[in-house]
Amino acid sequence: MRAAVVERPGSPEVLQVRDLPDPVARPGWVVVRVKAFGLNRSEMFTRQGHSGDAVQFPRVLGIECVGVVEDASDSGLAVGQKVAAVMGDMGRAYDGGYAEYALLPTQQVMPIDTDLPWSTFGAIPETFLTAWGSLVESLGVEAGGALLVRGGSSSVGMATATLAKRMGVTVLATTRQESKVGALRQNGADHVVIDDGGIAGRVRTLCPGGVDYALELVGPVTYADSARSLKPGGIVCWAGILANVWDEDAIGELPRDLRAVRYSSHVITAAGYTDTLQGIVRSVESGAYRANVHRVFTLDEIADAHRYMEANHAIGKLVVTVP
Repeated sequence: MRAAVVERPGSPEVLQVRDLPDPVARPGWVVVRVKAFGLNRSEMFTRQGHSGDAVQFPRVLGIECVGVVEDASDSGLAVGQKVAAVMGDMGRAYDGGYAEYALLPTQQVMPIDTDLPWSTFGAIPETFLTAWGSLVESLGVEAGGALLVRGGSSSVGMATATLAKRMGVTVLATTRQESKVGALRQNGADHVVIDDGGIAGRVRTLCPGGVDYALELVGPVTYADSARSLKPGGIVCWAGILANVWDEDAIGELPRDLRAVRYSSHVITAAGYTDTLQGIVRSVESGAYRANVHRVFTLDEIADAHRYMEANHAIGKLVVTVP
């Protein structure tokens, strides 16, 4: 099979597409014929060498993929069934989705019924499940509330906005680039705030008293400012680290009267999330949710795709299709 292999950390050029042996199914593991996968900044950080001892090289990256079952092993899945796979240490402890075939733990493989194009289906799993988990499981958003999405032009930020609007929530989305304001508004954001690192005052002007919820996708460098945007008793959820600053000491002093939670897509399994993902896919099919595919690359263009991601050009999701 052909796969994008990273022999050692480095610039996008370290992603080399070459031939590898086809994976062989074994008990508890399924072989998936990959048709598409979304790009995620965590994969960029791994490629750059920021994952430490958690990732050993050489490695095929990719924390998600969609495709069809090639060898079902003892999973009970049908050969040819359309599936999505997310997390479970994909592309970290074992080879992930940047390949024609992926050997994946059965517990991470979700059977999904859909007629969406592969490039659209591939944009959904990691991004929308992270957004859904953050909104529903961690923040517990309710209709009538106001939500700040810090990192609003990211793929998760865009998915969060489209979900939250359907939940009856007022959405304030941030971006550092004026050129992305129109896309955020078109995606449903009620207010777009240009992020210069200190936006709490402007948020409180737009929502007197502060917002009810804040989703922090940038990380420690903006966390405290997002928290200061909350009304007393508000709740902030940390679910991303777009700025690649990992040191929690960078958070600084926080307001006292708030609730702080986290969401990590590491909790995603087929048993817990298949029905949720199927529902999201149905909503994308009906037009209720926007998949926000910004650009589609091929596997042979994987290095270019990483360059594009690293340059912060995207407004939404970058997807790679596999012939």
